[in-house]
Parts: sequence; C-alpha cells; structure tokens
Amino acid sequence: MDTNPSNNLTLEQQFQLILYKRKINNLSSTKSKQYLKLILRYMLIKDNIIKFLIKNKKF
Repeated sequence: MDTNPSNNLTLEQQFQLILYKRKINNLSSTKSKQYLKLILRYMLIKDNIIKFLIKNKKF
C-alpha cells in the first residue's frame, strides 16, 4: 500500500471500492466492457472539470 497520505483512500472510498468490485465480479464480459467504458468516460470528464477549475482559479 502506498504510504503517501494524499494517495490513501478514505474509509468511504474503500467501502465504495469493495462495492464496485462486487458489482464487476457479477457482470458478464460484455457488460464489464460497457461499464469500463462508462467509468473511463466519467474519469475523463472529472479530469476536465478539475483542469477547468484550476485554470479559472481566482485569488
């Protein structure tokens, strides 16, 4: 496990990860691929939002 505190998951995130793992284990191969594509899309959108917020940050 990573020892850097900023990279550690919170207890809530650990719980969410367990739920996702269980859900993924019950999916078919086709559904798993669809789910993965959706999650990747959400991650990219999240990255774009973070970049936008950083770029437009006003002090």
